Amino acid sequence: MSTVVRRAQERDIPAVMELLRQVNRVHYEGRPDLFKPAAKYGEDELRGIFADDRTPVFVCTDEAGRVLGHGFCVLQRPENTQLLNDVLTLYIDDICVDEAARGRHVGSAIYEHILAHARRCGCYNVTLNVWSCNPGAMRFYEKLGLTPYKVGMEKIL
Repeated sequence: MSTVVRRAQERDIPAVMELLRQVNRVHYEGRPDLFKPAAKYGEDELRGIFADDRTPVFVCTDEAGRVLGHGFCVLQRPENTQLLNDVLTLYIDDICVDEAARGRHVGSAIYEHILAHARRCGCYNVTLNVWSCNPGAMRFYEKLGLTPYKVGMEKIL
């Protein structure tokens, strides 16, 4: 299977909306106390996100142009802080591979493309968050060589 990873375009919105529903379903099923059964963004929001160079979104497509997965990113830099060093970070807000395309290295292709983009932008690091209710994602990111750098903890009251 031949794939291409590229910046998301307006024509990709319907497929990206479906992927957003898939990833949200995982979160909602894992933590219905926190997540609503809804897509993270609407189509108009996606247009704005896709157009902003500070929030690049990448899609992986097959030879027929079908979207197999996406990677949402946000360029971040600490502001007005005496504590943190002034480094540019590429935060991966979301990587999702279509349920029908899993196991075909789509996620790793998106991740490698994101790393290359971060290097071109002069980023110091790439970060992301993983919900503990999604152990498959945790294993995927560990397999790619990511390591925990902070841990969120909670006590439900």
